[in-house]
Amino acid sequence: MVFAVIGTLMTGCIKEKRTGADLDAGDCLPEFSVIMNDGTIVSDADLYGNVSVIMFFHTSCKDCREVLPVMQKIYDEYAGKGVRFAVISRSEGNDEIMAYWEENSLKMPYSAQKDRDVYELFASERIPRIYINDKDGIIRYIHTDDPVPSYDDLKSEIGFLIR
Repeated sequence: MVFAVIGTLMTGCIKEKRTGADLDAGDCLPEFSVIMNDGTIVSDADLYGNVSVIMFFHTSCKDCREVLPVMQKIYDEYAGKGVRFAVISRSEGNDEIMAYWEENSLKMPYSAQKDRDVYELFASERIPRIYINDKDGIIRYIHTDDPVPSYDDLKSEIGFLIR
């Protein structure tokens, strides 16, 4: 019984407020909540119990433009397998994102954030920024623009976590 409690404590997240600093692999997801363009709300609490992927982007960012179609392919493959996604803009409104989504045949839900408030809970600079998280809300993999992750990179990491 004591070992079960200790095991739970060792794998669960102890929430600490961290803002303005880049999170690292092994950190817990910060508390956040966003409204997606399809009307659903995604929060850190909603992601617990599932492998999750959080991506921050801006449609004028060259590297973001490179990885968004990759993320769409990952979304298409894994959303139906229980992986949760939160694709969140950094300082970009809905009109610009919707136009980009339509122009590029993107279908995955996104959250338009006109400011950096949510982004700054995770990082202080650089996009794209992708966090792949385990079922306990612990960040296991982080990708930025150096290098931009490939489909195979993301597929491998997600596949490892959903086993």
